[in-house]
Amino acid sequence: MKAPLSKIYTLEYVFIASPKLLYHYLSTEQGLSEWFADNVFSTDDIFHFCWEDTEQKATIYSKKDRDFIRFKWIEEEENNYFEFKIKTDSVLNELTLIITDFAFDEDKEESIMVWNAAIKKLLRIIGGKFTNAS
Repeated sequence: MKAPLSKIYTLEYVFIASPKLLYHYLSTEQGLSEWFADNVFSTDDIFHFCWEDTEQKATIYSKKDRDFIRFKWIEEEENNYFEFKIKTDSVLNELTLIITDFAFDEDKEESIMVWNAAIKKLLRIIGGKFTNAS
């Protein structure tokens, strides 16, 4: 019998910020260390995400400056990744941050709570309006 696979889901957060500034916080060791993980560092092309006693490693699978960045977990299912995508609405002067992640059904609610808390921390750092649009 095959083990269950995690399922993809997306979250959207709308706020006002510069795409350049937001992308910095989504794509650099320094930026990610301020809101996403307790510590982030890289060796070669591997990002190390550290939370208390846990460390997970990921590589940058693909990216486009100020648009999106996708990290692929090294020790997870083959297609398991997380992605940050920035959608700009120049008329309303708003950005939508779209997060794509994976979770097992029984873990999805907790995963969403973790993302919401992390995004609120990011908001306190960069300032601006925040609305969870998911």
